[in-house]
Amino acid sequence: MTTVRLLLLTAFASSIVGCGFSEKKVQATNESEGKDILFADPTIIQNQGKYYLTGTGDNVSEGFTVMESVDLKKWYLSDNPYILKKTDHTFGETGFWAPQWFSFNNMNYLTYTANEQTVLAKSLNLLGPFRQDTVKPIDASEKNIDSFLFKDDDGKCYLYHVRFNKGNYIWVCEFDLEKGEIIPGTLKQCLTCTEPWESTSNYVSDPIMEGPSVIKIDGVYYLFYSANHFMNIDYAVGYATSSSPLGPWKKYKNNPILHRSIVGENGSGHGDIFKNTKGNYYYVYHVHNSDSCVSPRKTRIVPLKMKKNSEGIYDISVSKNEVIKPYQY
Repeated sequence: MTTVRLLLLTAFASSIVGCGFSEKKVQATNESEGKDILFADPTIIQNQGKYYLTGTGDNVSEGFTVMESVDLKKWYLSDNPYILKKTDHTFGETGFWAPQWFSFNNMNYLTYTANEQTVLAKSLNLLGPFRQDTVKPIDASEKNIDSFLFKDDDGKCYLYHVRFNKGNYIWVCEFDLEKGEIIPGTLKQCLTCTEPWESTSNYVSDPIMEGPSVIKIDGVYYLFYSANHFMNIDYAVGYATSSSPLGPWKKYKNNPILHRSIVGENGSGHGDIFKNTKGNYYYVYHVHNSDSCVSPRKTRIVPLKMKKNSEGIYDISVSKNEVIKPYQY
């Protein structure tokens, strides 16, 4: 067993055990009896004025549940909470992590991790249930996690995801959405750990870069990623830019843009970008449960401040006083 595989299994066990208390004991109550939302690796999609939220929850062995909101602050469990469930024409027996919505041509897709494999399921309904015609992972040849689908203006689809090689690294490939398969010969690594913030000594591990999400603005591709082990208090988010979805990527000089020194909470990372009802960009992410406890991780939301610089690239930042702490009712 390699070091990184051991670390991943240890991390997964820690995410289940948390601080040694049940979720009910650690789940805070605030905002008129609302409860902290405990999704790690969260993602939000906005549709017809309503927001939908899912992520890695306490049901990691069962599938994914979804919450709804109209203001990003108050959230309610959907009437049919499971958008994808184990054994319901889906691949995976355990470790249901990091789901990601993707919609195209009146079809909705959900990529996710199970059994440390990237999986693609689909549904006519945005809220599922998401199922597979053929129950299988996308690439069974080796372990791969943390998927993100991106479709470019020319119609080509790309799958960003994480593979293991003495560490966790983000890769990209052209993707056949109809077949649910990687297009042969297109697989390419995006980034390596090169900056001090990407590997700090507060939690020793192999290099880790994960949680990719991509947007395109004015012909420029922005790849957001998390670095450090998620149990590290310095788990943080940065971004890199490119003129192509396949790279090469240039890291932003002022990374990280999301870090405990900026937002005031440990372990801030692995999230997703979405637009609110006014078309402004937001980032949803998770943080450690407290200064002394990693799990269950809490969900946070923050608007992205975007200012174009002289090179035509957006400088992106966040503000601590704008962080939203969402609650479940």
